[in-house]
Amino acid sequence: MQVLSKESIGEDYKKNLSVQDYTRKPTIEGVQIINNNLFVDDGGCFAELVRLNDNGNLMLFPEFKVKQSSYSQMMPNTIKAFHLHFNQEDVWFVLPSDRLLIGLFDARKDSPTYKNSMRFIMGAGKAQLLYIPRGVAHGLANLWPTTSSMIYFVNQCFDSEKPDEHRLPYDILGADFWEIKRG
Repeated sequence: MQVLSKESIGEDYKKNLSVQDYTRKPTIEGVQIINNNLFVDDGGCFAELVRLNDNGNLMLFPEFKVKQSSYSQMMPNTIKAFHLHFNQEDVWFVLPSDRLLIGLFDARKDSPTYKNSMRFIMGAGKAQLLYIPRGVAHGLANLWPTTSSMIYFVNQCFDSEKPDEHRLPYDILGADFWEIKRG
């Protein structure tokens, strides 16, 4: 089998050659992505979301006591971004049958990862949990033609009189942050 090199590609195409970046992307201090088992059989699938200890705290995050569990549905071509919490932490789960683009950035001025951002897909055949610490701005987008859903756990109850939900512009990282990357 013949080995080719860049020199064996025509001049019309050579100047446009590139290699996709597979290096590890920047992370944000405290953010965790946990891979859960997704058991698939002939009749469907099963994924365990969370386990609670005897005190009602998440076993993966023993200091995290679940105070509320919520469900959110996103219509196609929807962006819900950005907001952060001063007192609340979130644990997100996107259904493996669905697909959402997640966006995070570290707004904590004293954090070693201040201004770092993360952009990744949840769902899409994976069973994962995402832990978002307070002060990390977060949002999500459904860029695909079907409705997507998520379940999330928080350690504070929502209070519509005094919401701990501080909004930032969806395009604070640039409007193209929420676009499907081509190529």
